[in-house]
Amino acid sequence: MNPKTYATLYGPWQPTPTPHRRQTALAVLAGVLWALTLMSLAWLAFLVSMTTVWGVAAGMPVGGLLLRYVLIVAGSAAALTALAFAPGIRQLTTESRLLLTGALAFPVPTILAITTWIETG
Repeated sequence: MNPKTYATLYGPWQPTPTPHRRQTALAVLAGVLWALTLMSLAWLAFLVSMTTVWGVAAGMPVGGLLLRYVLIVAGSAAALTALAFAPGIRQLTTESRLLLTGALAFPVPTILAITTWIETG
């Protein structure tokens, strides 16, 4: 292989810049928000699946509950995806975009998970 091929195709080699401290803090905060959101969603999914199993075992129709849950999760995911790729928000850095969507996605499933945990526990 010709050693000048890379420079011909992509230009001269440049080292990757190290991330700034601000970007690292945003990434960590976004990761914490998304981790809490996903744990809340996991609890809600477990609760819905157990309710479904108990309903099926009791002979009750549970299709409406599952359909409602799936539609709510799919609609919320579609809304967050549309927001993340909106023209004004696409100009933000990836860390800022993840933090914004995490901050918007965090409250509802977390409050639902806490209330269901208290009511069922």
